[in-house]
Amino acid sequence: MSDFTLDYLDHVAIRVKDIEVSASWYEKVLGLKRKIVPEWGNSPVFMLAGKTGIALFPATLDDPTIDTTTRNVKIDHFAFHVTMENFAKARKKYEVLQLEYIFRDHIYFHSIYTKDPDGHTVELTTIVVDSDTFYA
Repeated sequence: MSDFTLDYLDHVAIRVKDIEVSASWYEKVLGLKRKIVPEWGNSPVFMLAGKTGIALFPATLDDPTIDTTTRNVKIDHFAFHVTMENFAKARKKYEVLQLEYIFRDHIYFHSIYTKDPDGHTVELTTIVVDSDTFYA
């Protein structure tokens, strides 16, 4: 059996209450570009940064509510990597938008966490040590 390698994270699919509200939030806050594939109809809507992004799917609003604070099996958060310069710019933008966020010093990385309109935790992270050494 031959091994294979991954190139990059293509997308994370998330369920949202209102695709337009969520798409607008990701455009405004993170600068993601909307990609609609006409052959697929109204969903999913891809929100991309280059070849990486998220796919927005409509949620089924009459399903039972899931406790968003649970530490049970679920997607906890997803993260986009940014340069240190863009990390600083993102913090300033979040402050201008009066967007609540949490800063965390993870020793090797600095991260800011915020919530999208549906309560998904979105992380921006930047490496603060030599990346060649860390990823070696």
